[in-house]
Amino acid sequence: MGISRDSRHKHYKTGGRSNASIKKRKYEMGRPATLCKLGAKRVRSVRCRGGNMKYRALRLDAGNYAWGSENVTKKVRILDVVYNASSNELVRTKTLLKNTIIQIDAQPFKQWYLKKFGLDLGKKKKGGDKKEEAAEEAEKMSRHVVFKQKARASKQKLDPAVEEQFQSGRLLACIASRPGQCGRCDGYILEGEELAFYKRKLERKKKA
Repeated sequence: MGISRDSRHKHYKTGGRSNASIKKRKYEMGRPATLCKLGAKRVRSVRCRGGNMKYRALRLDAGNYAWGSENVTKKVRILDVVYNASSNELVRTKTLLKNTIIQIDAQPFKQWYLKKFGLDLGKKKKGGDKKEEAAEEAEKMSRHVVFKQKARASKQKLDPAVEEQFQSGRLLACIASRPGQCGRCDGYILEGEELAFYKRKLERKKKA
């Protein structure tokens, strides 16, 4: 039969059937969904109408993720799928779809933050040790760089909920691209109210 996206086969709002005067057309064609899974990169190209190309990601394990408030984007590894509003089955099978909540590796963002602000995120604060480490770092860098970092750090405000995640080395992120259409799994790090919302959802899921 094949998948068709026409509406001629549908009932009227009142329940009546329409007369099928024409058959299925090529331009109404649909294709079966290829649910992208977490794994070593595997992408297939599909020729579409008009000679356009779609890229079906069958498996992906990395993507570009933006940290909105800091205005920085890094290519990071995808570690796990933790939440999907549609179905828990998609979480169990580690399926990557648009708007899926995933865990990504925090290391690239950690290194960037250290370089820009001179602060090592995710380290538990111990007074003496921290000062010694700061002194060691200062020796490695020129005074100009140290002062520049201090000036940036003085104006810097980091969301405590995001900072807390750096200790585990995993950040919650949301997929914004469509892996089955463009062959990429890009998105953004959750922050603010959105992060609080999904944290509540995950806690509720754990209790259930």
